[in-house]
Amino acid sequence: MELQLALDLVNIQEAKELVNEVKDHIDIVEIGTPVVKIEGLRAVKEIKEAFPQLKVLADLKTMDAAAYEVLKASEAGADIITILAAAEDESIKGAVDEAKKQGKKILVDLIAVKDIATRAKELDEMGVDYICVHTGYDLQAVGQNSFKDLQTIKGVVKNAKTAIAGGIKLDTLPEVIKSQPDLVIVGGGITGADDKKSAAAKMEELIKQESFA
Repeated sequence: MELQLALDLVNIQEAKELVNEVKDHIDIVEIGTPVVKIEGLRAVKEIKEAFPQLKVLADLKTMDAAAYEVLKASEAGADIITILAAAEDESIKGAVDEAKKQGKKILVDLIAVKDIATRAKELDEMGVDYICVHTGYDLQAVGQNSFKDLQTIKGVVKNAKTAIAGGIKLDTLPEVIKSQPDLVIVGGGITGADDKKSAAAKMEELIKQESFA
């Protein structure tokens, strides 16, 4: 089980400062979609250069021209690139093929998909590396989370790793861990903490304890 830090509401300099605080306690840094839109793939490149020991995920949420976007993110240093589960099958297959050529991984985001069990099964058969259940900011604001969705996809996914994102905090992490995702994605639960290093360290401890249990 790995811990991914999601950075969404920062610029490149702020991202570097945040990662520097918690780098010893996380496995993956996510350059979130808002950061990519505002700063471009330069954000991926600069974070990878500054923290080569960490994996970097480019949260492109690709919908089209998937192979090309995967290629460009790979060139910028991304280890993992995201595509939306709502994309066409051909786009997802194109992303998977290009990622394999580049030695990278594809994470498919199930955000806004209604029948997640069916789509997760289809995605698994397409050879994606990670399948992620994700409650976005706007649904988090009305009290929703992805914890039950994680259990749903765990029941159908055979090959891909499973991931969960959306509203995970230190007090809800134990509930998430029970479902044994391969990747836990945390944003505000770390970035919004008064002591970010301590929050990340406590989350890492919980995750690693479970991984070695």
